[in-house]
Parts: sequence; C-alpha cells; structure tokens
Amino acid sequence: MPDKETSRVLGLLSRDDTLRTFAALVLHPGEPPEHVAKRVTGLTPEQAEQALARLARGGLAVRDGDGWRARPEALRDLLRAAPPEPAGPLDRFLVDGRLVSIPSKRAKRLVVLDHVCQVFEPGVRYPEKDVNTALRAFHDDYAALRRYLVEEGFMTREDGVYWRSGGGV
Repeated sequence: MPDKETSRVLGLLSRDDTLRTFAALVLHPGEPPEHVAKRVTGLTPEQAEQALARLARGGLAVRDGDGWRARPEALRDLLRAAPPEPAGPLDRFLVDGRLVSIPSKRAKRLVVLDHVCQVFEPGVRYPEKDVNTALRAFHDDYAALRRYLVEEGFMTREDGVYWRSGGGV
C-alpha cells in the first residue's frame, strides 16, 4: 500500500487538468505558462494557474523566473524512498504497480480492488474522466475496474460523478 505522500502525489496526478499541466511542463520546458495553457493543455489560463498551484504544493513544479518548471525528480525521489513491499496476495497480480490481470475469483478481486481504490481520496468527488485516468495507470481495461469498484461498493457513482465509499483506510 502506498504511503501517505505517495498517495497524495498519485491523487494529484489523477486529476486530468493537473496531469496535463505537469506533462506540458515536462514536454515544453521554458514555455510561458499562458502559451502552455492555450496551446498544449487546452485549459484556460485560470485553470492552468490553479493546476500549477496544486503542482507546486505537491512539490512537482516550481517557479522559474517568469515561468514554471516541472520537478519530475520528485517522482523519482518518492520511488527511491518507498520501502520495498513485502510479498503478499497482490504480488501475483501486480508488476511494477500495474495489474497483470483482474482476478476472476471474487475474494482475490476484492483484495485488488481495495488496493486500487486507495488512489482516490475519501470525500473527494471525481468526474468520470479523472477516474478513468487514474484507473488506466493500473490496467488498460479501466472500464472493467471502474465497474467492479462500483459493484463491490468501493466507489459510488451518481450523474457521472464518482467518490470513494469503501475500502481500507
């Protein structure tokens, strides 16, 4: 299970606007923020500024003169600082944090779903596209994961909005 800092960064990058802004900073270093907002991310300047502020609070971006610079080394630092995970029931299904397969047996699938739902902060509401982005990091069949999370009570869905309603704390 990821530690608190890792979960926070994953939660930050699970937001579509923040992820696109971080990617734009990585792919277009030195580009003025207003150009990145319009041409690269498709966000309004206000949305891009909010995403940049979240990235800065999370340590993934810093002001650099008149612009911003991504800090991808913060991700590498998190990986280095993470203690090795002990062998457990997830090892057969996870390789480098991605699901090799979704277990067909319910008991094993519940263990996997509990692990997956940890990227969603309790009390936060997520649009479906943000849920899809977060789940795509685990498995290409994110729709099946999303369906299982709802069916098994790990997440609740209403009017295209999802929130975590179960899982370990």
